[in-house]
Amino acid sequence: MPYTEPTSLAIVACPGGEAFANEVITHLKHMYKHRFTLKNDVLSKRYELSKEELVNRINLQNDLQTSDLCIRGATDKYRPPVFKVNARFTYFANGEVKTELLETVRGKDVFIFQDVENHEVLSLNGGANKVKMTVNDHLVSLLVTIDAVRIAGAEKITLVVPAYPYARQHKRKGREGLTASLLAHIYEMQGVDRIITLDLHSREIVNAFSSCNLDNLHASYQIIRELSKIVDLTGKTEDMVIVSPDTGAIDRNKFYASGLKLPLAMIYKERDYSIVTQDAHSTNIKSVKLLGDVKGKVAFLADDMLGTGGTLLKAMEFLKNEGATKVICAISLPFFTGDAIKNFDEAYEKGLFYRIIGTNAVYHEELLKREWYISTDVSGLFANVITRIHYNQSLSELLDNRNIIEKVVKHE
Repeated sequence: MPYTEPTSLAIVACPGGEAFANEVITHLKHMYKHRFTLKNDVLSKRYELSKEELVNRINLQNDLQTSDLCIRGATDKYRPPVFKVNARFTYFANGEVKTELLETVRGKDVFIFQDVENHEVLSLNGGANKVKMTVNDHLVSLLVTIDAVRIAGAEKITLVVPAYPYARQHKRKGREGLTASLLAHIYEMQGVDRIITLDLHSREIVNAFSSCNLDNLHASYQIIRELSKIVDLTGKTEDMVIVSPDTGAIDRNKFYASGLKLPLAMIYKERDYSIVTQDAHSTNIKSVKLLGDVKGKVAFLADDMLGTGGTLLKAMEFLKNEGATKVICAISLPFFTGDAIKNFDEAYEKGLFYRIIGTNAVYHEELLKREWYISTDVSGLFANVITRIHYNQSLSELLDNRNIIEKVVKHE
């Protein structure tokens, strides 16, 4: 396994996914440098070579392997890999986009990053244009980039999309399409080998793929790590109960309850499905009931994504009325669309909740300014998964992190 140049691992970051890609690349650089240092320590002793001589030999071997005459950089020092591929993204006046790779990816294992829920103003056309892109804009940009990478001769193509587009359109109730499945077929037709995503809305989406592998990561360890900083998980100073906000999130919250060895409650909501919600204030919920007890306890809720937040706001208010001392929520994909941030500001002022823990998988600058919001970093998790995939190593420990969570709980 090479840990210096040359490396066949390449990262192409779409405009929306560049922020997250840069964070993952930072972790990759640290991981490669750390691993190289360990190997240097072990091999220099094993073969009775000085560390300097070993580095020189490794660089010589890399220079012999490269298709160029030699690799730039000193021959007696560690040469960190350059993962990011230079690319130019053009946004035309009519809304069309174009991706141009400015260096070769032929024969490489390419990971394409895209954050379809990044609604910040982005710099395109070399900074000449400032554009606020929609989910569909980001999706088309991703498809165009896949096509460019495929035509450029990449050996493998992996999509890194923490928020899987159209994940909520995964089942059919009437005359409607299965858009999540449609995208799966498009990715496979474009030659995508693998997809890495975070807390997929429904496991049914996996069944839409026939040849493409989908790795569904979970942010549970990162969330519990932040939770342990604001709540006593040992139960010595305060009691806590895990609450599922609805029946759809029961498995996710059951995981937290079993991992933290805490009781599980559930909010049951009767809905009028003839009403279509447009914002956080409008809802189709007719009545709410609690299965369990939260009186005098800290209530912790976990869900995969948060859009307008109307359902969660109702749930938090309900739990406070039921006697919860604190309400803490964990959201893997914090979209906070529309007036969600404003509505949560108002709810926080009323004391309806204590904190919301979200991940940096979705780029949202306004959220980071809020006192009630805690951002947890999952870029290290993605970096670990990418290196293991690239070097054909097992992902089991990273996909099922119950052992890591048990260590966190014991440490507390």
